[in-house]
Amino acid sequence: MDTTSVEREREPQPMQDGRKQAVSLRLSAGDIRKIKKLAKRLGVRDSDVIRYALKVMLAKLAPLCDASVRGRNLMPVFVDTGVDILQHFELDEERLEAVINGGVEDEHRVDADDIQLMAMIGMQRNYAKLSLRDLHERVTAPPASDGLDDTLSTNFRRHLYAKYVQREQPGQAVDRDRRKKSAS
Repeated sequence: MDTTSVEREREPQPMQDGRKQAVSLRLSAGDIRKIKKLAKRLGVRDSDVIRYALKVMLAKLAPLCDASVRGRNLMPVFVDTGVDILQHFELDEERLEAVINGGVEDEHRVDADDIQLMAMIGMQRNYAKLSLRDLHERVTAPPASDGLDDTLSTNFRRHLYAKYVQREQPGQAVDRDRRKKSAS
């Protein structure tokens, strides 16, 4: 049998007729204990807990499944998941750049400094803390603290949210100014 035939046999077959498919996972003993405790407390099966966790994770990461979502439009995923996704998948600067800015127009790109900080926060927390402090000193109005946990990841999430998620769209400033003038 040639290698092409073997590779073809190993390729996953698409699900037919929308039927569910059994999947095998390797989980740590600690994770299995937690799943069993959750299932027992909720009065459901272990598999229900696992399916719920998968659905929640897939919902959070849904924009990553859409190849047309790139650049600034992808930032809410990274803001919502925080450092968890960076650390779990060991996303370095090069991979983050490719995932976020790959094939995107200049006006929708995420700044290289922010991608670099994301990668550092995922791997080198002390250096990232210094870099984030420097970035805030260059910004005229750093994101305000709400008095909650001021950890490095919280500060960085606040920075990304303010810069990419909560920013004004073109025309909003004009509309806001018109409303102010008409209210006066």
